[in-house]
Amino acid sequence: HVAICEQVGDQPAKGIFPRKVVRVVTPGTVTEPGLLPGDANNYLTAVILDGSTASVSYTDVTTGEFAVTELPLEALRAELTRLHPAEILYSDHQTLPDGITGHLTALPSWKFEPGKCNETLLAQFKSSTLDGFGLKQNSLPVRAAGVIVQYLKETQPDALNLLTTLRSYSLNEFMTLDAPTRRNLELDETLRGDRKGSLLGTLDFSITPMGKRLMHQWVSQPLLQVARIVKRQDGVQYFVSNGMIRAELRDALKPLADLERLVNRVIAGQAQPRDLVAMRNTLGQMPKIKQVISEQSSAGSGKWSVCEEQYSLLQNAIDDDPPATLQNTGVIRAGYSTELDGVIEASKHARDWIANLEGIEREKTGIKTLKVGYNKVFGYFIEISRGAADRAPENYIRKQTLVNAERFITPEMKEYETLVLNAEERIKEIETRLFREVCAELAKAANTLLTTARAIAELDVLSALGEAAALGGYNRPEVHEGSELEIHEGRHPVVEQYLKNDRYIPNDVIFEKGEVVRVITGPNMAGKSTYLRQAALIVLMAQMGSFVPAASAKIGLVDRIFTRIGAQDEIHAGQSTFMVEMVEAANILHHATSRSLLILDEIGRGTSTYDGLSIAWGIIEYIHNHPQLRAKTLFATHYHELTQLADLLPGIRNYNVAVSEADNTVVFLHKIIPGGADRSYGIHVAQLAGLPAPVIGRANEIMAELEKTSGRAVKINPQAAQQAALFPETSPLLDELKELDVNALSPIEALNRLFEWQRKFTK
Repeated sequence: HVAICEQVGDQPAKGIFPRKVVRVVTPGTVTEPGLLPGDANNYLTAVILDGSTASVSYTDVTTGEFAVTELPLEALRAELTRLHPAEILYSDHQTLPDGITGHLTALPSWKFEPGKCNETLLAQFKSSTLDGFGLKQNSLPVRAAGVIVQYLKETQPDALNLLTTLRSYSLNEFMTLDAPTRRNLELDETLRGDRKGSLLGTLDFSITPMGKRLMHQWVSQPLLQVARIVKRQDGVQYFVSNGMIRAELRDALKPLADLERLVNRVIAGQAQPRDLVAMRNTLGQMPKIKQVISEQSSAGSGKWSVCEEQYSLLQNAIDDDPPATLQNTGVIRAGYSTELDGVIEASKHARDWIANLEGIEREKTGIKTLKVGYNKVFGYFIEISRGAADRAPENYIRKQTLVNAERFITPEMKEYETLVLNAEERIKEIETRLFREVCAELAKAANTLLTTARAIAELDVLSALGEAAALGGYNRPEVHEGSELEIHEGRHPVVEQYLKNDRYIPNDVIFEKGEVVRVITGPNMAGKSTYLRQAALIVLMAQMGSFVPAASAKIGLVDRIFTRIGAQDEIHAGQSTFMVEMVEAANILHHATSRSLLILDEIGRGTSTYDGLSIAWGIIEYIHNHPQLRAKTLFATHYHELTQLADLLPGIRNYNVAVSEADNTVVFLHKIIPGGADRSYGIHVAQLAGLPAPVIGRANEIMAELEKTSGRAVKINPQAAQQAALFPETSPLLDELKELDVNALSPIEALNRLFEWQRKFTK
């Protein structure tokens, strides 16, 4: 946290200028464009807990967004993962649950006191009741939102001008995605933390910063109302069908600056001259965008303005190329203010006189080295080199002696200097006042400007999704209130992009009537995990309003997607791989409903075979038999025994990954077909990975042995892995050597004995 302290007022008090802290910069209240990500919101959040309930309020002080919700404690981490806040405020008397990371700021608990928070919000919105915001007096959401307003009052009072309304939202408006699911499906970043390779990275063809932030929100919050989904799809359809309009619009969006943040900088009183130039250039593009998007189009929501008045104000008032700050003159365009033009005109002849002085004086004195200069200490002066200084006229007054020059002034020069410098101060003063007036005028139209910024963001996102659909060959899915899930020739949107020369093999996900759990068996590397993820991503894309990578799709609304994929060890939390797996599985079974989609990959692999198999079997039975559950489930496993369940329970189907075998080699066809797999091909995958040939050979022997004895016995050949002994324990050659009396041998006998041994022992 950085405190910024500034001088206030022009008059010193007791010889010292008064100063005060005007702002405290914290991670959640930064407004400087250079310190902010343009493509993501910078959220400040407040969290308050009460038993098994929590409330989260968040704001982005650069865009004016301010919202609050109440939610069950177990959903808190998922909501914070979605928001990815820059700073989290919480009471120093409360302990946040595990797994919540980020910049945490503890505040004294009295700031969360219900009465104080209530009062703060009523004062902020100049209202007598909070009912209109959907808030009950003294409730948890009031306390969470009240703390944010108090915190901003202390750190960034100007930002409070932006918070004109508070949106109360419910998690039921959007599909719930918990933290592991967001991570497993790689929604906005990959497991390595890169944006490239995530779903967002694949779909985000948006151009403006406002559009990029909105795209992030849409991907993070798939909808649960069919009407809203269809409205978005209509917008995307318009841009898919009208390729020329899409290209023209995207072209018109390219020069746009971040209008939403610029407006908010103006309202907060932090705008600089170049911010207004950026705003003017952006508003100048509006008629072109309006022309491209005719009123009749189904793209975008509602009316927006081309903001002609604001554009013409900026056009008339602000210079084409103003300085970066108000410390320099030249901000206001000539002709805008008669007062300003008068001061500039009055001082013009003085400026001209000083500008021409050097030439006139050189001619008059005949001194070629004479120069006119300026510095802050002396003002304007005439400089003559040391050699010619004695030729200076009498009316020159010596002011300063340098090593190789003398500096002079003249009374007349000082008069003109006073005119110029006074005018400079006066111009700066008038320009600052006029600039503030222009900002105040723009602030009055803030609602119109922000509505326009948000409409542009929506057009940007719809055209971006249209671009993604056109480039990726996506089709419009049919989303309805029913319960079917039917995806024909679906593809994984991200994996498909990274296949350089190979064709992506599409797969169907068609749940028959009465089908609940689909058990998928087959070897590793054959594409089971990709198949599971692609089903989840297609459903999610459909509900965010996007087209999907499939030939066609019919999707009944899904309220939640749960995934249990891979094992991310939370060793820092003292949990083993298997414990993490079981905690996530328990969470899924407690919270899934009949409208959920469950993606379960290799459940039970973190423990011994029989334990794991038993748990997986129990989970499938529970999902299938529980009357309130029966959620559509894709269950990938290595336990081939689970394929027997299809014979025992009516809602279970077996599928496997097709494999082609020829000449002892195996080719994965990446096609999911009905039926259970009879083998795992794990040894084949090990061979592809480059394990040494002896290991592969031995593994095949053991495999054959295990299959023969139903997994009970493996004969260990003690010689198999031993190195042949260099010298066996007993050897006839050694025995004879020991008995030989070398001293008694004649040379010829020794040669004969050697010849005999060679014949006998080296056959």
